[in-house]
Parts: sequence; structure tokens; C-alpha cells
Amino acid sequence: MHDQLLNLISTKIVLTDPDKELCKKYFEPVLFPKNRIIEEEGKVPKYLYFVLSGFMRLFYYNNLGDEVTTHINCPPGFFTSYTNFINQTKSNENVECITECELLRIAKTDLDFLLQSSASFKDFSMWVFEQSLTYNENRSKDLATLTAEERYKKLVENYPEIIHNVPLQYIASFLGMNPKSLSRIRKQMIR
Repeated sequence: MHDQLLNLISTKIVLTDPDKELCKKYFEPVLFPKNRIIEEEGKVPKYLYFVLSGFMRLFYYNNLGDEVTTHINCPPGFFTSYTNFINQTKSNENVECITECELLRIAKTDLDFLLQSSASFKDFSMWVFEQSLTYNENRSKDLATLTAEERYKKLVENYPEIIHNVPLQYIASFLGMNPKSLSRIRKQMIR
């Protein structure tokens, strides 16, 4: 079960056998059903998740009570309300399993111990942080400069599996549009 995570880490850094054992010890396997909120707004996120399979989203409720999806994952990868998890502060977002999700999770104290115990994990953590910064910068730029149609086309090109596994209303929200606009764009693309 830990092989997917260990393989990903090994593509970026060299892991020793003790590093691998630490990983297996502190990353706990869990399985959640679809539509389950596993981290709630108003609470400090307990875990950082590594998604083995399934789709998750971060969302919050706006002042009208509507759900706004801010992030959707593509497995494999890490997922949580990052800033709140790292700083151990209350989150204004929910972490929800859109589909059934097979995950590995680690608590903040265990992650801190892992990073202090292993230079390899510290290096890998830095790589994950850099990837996250790059992704968020590109996403902000896309939301500011691309049309709704361009944002959808880019999502389809880069993450086609999202289109087949995530409800359209979540995709529309994530792309900064309403479901009717997304439906219209999809119909135009089919023609």
C-alpha cells in the first residue's frame, strides 16, 4: 500500500531502508466512502493525505451559502488545507472525498518528527512545497488571464480523468464559472 508513495519519493530523492520503514510506520492507510467530509471548516486539519486513488476537493461556503470548490486533486498526490495544516490553525475549508478514496495519512506531529529524523524526507518535503507553489501561481494566473473556455480546455488536456470522475458543478466552481456556463462550453466543444 505504501509502494506508490515510496516510488514517488524515490523518483526525487534517494531513500534508505530506515527512511522507508519510517514512512510505513507514520503514514496510516485509510479508506473513505464517496461524499465524506474528512476535515471540517472551523477545525484545525488533523492530517496530510496522500491520495492513492480517488478524487477529493477543498471547498468553502461563500456569504450566500453556496459551495465554492478551490482545489480538486489528481491522484497520486498530497492533499489537505495546507496552510492551516502546516500552521495548525482553524481552516475555513472542508476536505471532501468526491469518490471513494484510498489514502495514506500522517498527523502533523508525526510529519514533523519524520522531517527532523530524515534529511531525505526534508528534501522531498521541499520539492512538494515547490510544486505546490508553482501550481498555485499558475492557477492564479490562469484564473486572471484565461477565458472560461480556455480554462476548461486546459483542464481537459492536463487532467482528463477529472472530467470523468468529478461532478460538473464542482468542476465549474473550481474553474470560476457557474454550471450553466460550463454546460454551454462543453456543448460548443462537441460541435
